[in-house]
Amino acid sequence: MKDNYFTSLQNVLKSEGGWSDNPSDPGGATMKGITLEVYRAWKRNPHITKDELKAIPDVDVYNLYKQNYWDKCRCDDLPAGIDYAVFDASVNMGVGRAAKLIQEAVGVVADGIIGNGTIEAINKTNPRSILENFSVEKQNFYKSLPTFETFGKGWLNRVAEVKTSAESMLA
Repeated sequence: MKDNYFTSLQNVLKSEGGWSDNPSDPGGATMKGITLEVYRAWKRNPHITKDELKAIPDVDVYNLYKQNYWDKCRCDDLPAGIDYAVFDASVNMGVGRAAKLIQEAVGVVADGIIGNGTIEAINKTNPRSILENFSVEKQNFYKSLPTFETFGKGWLNRVAEVKTSAESMLA
């Protein structure tokens, strides 16, 4: 939904937290959920340092998330609540994976691209049912990861929190 980006971003930023450079995290150095490699690619500057990532301006955070995740998942075209759930998943597990899981949740071919057919299927499906199915798909994906033992509890908590927040956004 077009008017839901800022609220969704605030929710994602609460989940993502601040600075992290956990050696067990394959994403590496991360600030506000943005990895050093993603920030370098978005700025088209391979020389950005960890210190520069730590000081990422809010305007960059806003624009990077909008361009790299919200827009790529066509969240403006999704119903309120579903937009946030898909956006959050795209940030945490990648745009392609989030697209495949929402497609599986609504029973369309999971090609990893949210196109008109996916949006039509979402709009024809009960939103509470979508959130339930999508949450199960996300849980199953996380459980399949080799880093689940380290990060799994946090991921499953996030799935539950996102589902609850997304349900409160439903029209």
